[in-house]
Amino acid sequence: MKAVILAAGEGVRLQPITSTRPKPLIKVGGKPILEHCLNSLKASGISDALIVVHYMADSIQRYFEDGKKLGLNIEYVKQEVTIGTGNAASVVEPYVKEEFVLVNGDMLFTAEAVKSVIEVHNREKAAATMAVVPVEKPESYGIIELENETHVKRLIEKPSAQEAPTNLANAGIYFFSTEIFAKIKEISASSRGEWEITDAISLLLKEGKTVLAARIPRDDWLDIGRPWDVLEANRWALKRTHHKAVGLVENGAHLIGPVTIAENARIRSGAYIEGPAFIDEESDIGPNCYIRPYTSIGKKVRVGNACEVKNSIIMDGAHVGHLAYVGDSIIGEKCNLGAGTITANYRFDAGTVKMMVKDKVMNSGRTKLGAVLGDNVKTGINALFMPGVRVGNNSWVGSNLIVERDIPADTVLLLKQDVEKRGRKL
Repeated sequence: MKAVILAAGEGVRLQPITSTRPKPLIKVGGKPILEHCLNSLKASGISDALIVVHYMADSIQRYFEDGKKLGLNIEYVKQEVTIGTGNAASVVEPYVKEEFVLVNGDMLFTAEAVKSVIEVHNREKAAATMAVVPVEKPESYGIIELENETHVKRLIEKPSAQEAPTNLANAGIYFFSTEIFAKIKEISASSRGEWEITDAISLLLKEGKTVLAARIPRDDWLDIGRPWDVLEANRWALKRTHHKAVGLVENGAHLIGPVTIAENARIRSGAYIEGPAFIDEESDIGPNCYIRPYTSIGKKVRVGNACEVKNSIIMDGAHVGHLAYVGDSIIGEKCNLGAGTITANYRFDAGTVKMMVKDKVMNSGRTKLGAVLGDNVKTGINALFMPGVRVGNNSWVGSNLIVERDIPADTVLLLKQDVEKRGRKL
């Protein structure tokens, strides 16, 4: 059986993280999102994968190559223009000769979720089967209306909260017969200017074809659309990781709970690490640090003396200077945080933190959310970031600055001082 993985999108809502890497290559729990997807597909019994790529396609192909390291056979096909999931699925038609699984490669799901879709599909030979998952805010998703519990009646894209017929969302995991390709050729652009795979499914329904729904538990699936979702994805991955400490843990360092210490990593005396947590190869932590749960630290990261890191992702090659605090934040590759740098993550009024996403203010729904720093950001000593701030790649933030608003890429922000020279009495 072959799986098609859609991994062509740019992930604009996740900038600045996706300015320098495709969304499927963002690491959570020490592995790219797409690697988690591929591992789940393999565990469900799939051995062949066809990945649809476009944005930074070379990066994805270099990382996964032919798939042998994962025990899969991987091929790639390029979507020339990213104009929707229907168009993305259409480009694989020459490579698919029988029914196939199709998944979005920028989300997380378990092998059990995929198996559920396959089992439901095989139970009653349908034209299509799709996973559905209960969600709290139906207005944010494509919603599925059912009849007879398992048969899809209607697909509604982001209905209002009052008009949503159910709270069952399209989970982006499908099992298709090759009939889907004929229907894709009949669809037109949606109001968003995209050719949607759901419109092709709706055409199958109009023709009286059987489309089934496989209900999957909420815990078996996670959508990743906004920066704070990446932190949630990191938690999701770390809880499902088989942790093992093989690096150097000095006397006087403490590992509490499930913690991964990768080969050639060093945990210095006095460090206190609470799991689940992940420390990747050649990283150097401490002394006297506090690494709190749901933290992932990449390769060749240095976390200095007396730092605290909580529920955060620190990417490869970053340096966190002594006396720094990183809370509920994402720190990009090769960032250098000066001593005493603080990412504030909590509002005085205990309200939920808002963040700019695609030029719109969005409520994260989280009372704890720090900063998102792109790659190569540098801060001076005692720099302070207010909750929900984003900083673009290659920007510099000077000493003793309070950053209250987003900073674009390639920006230098310095504190201007007025210096008064006092004369001396003779």
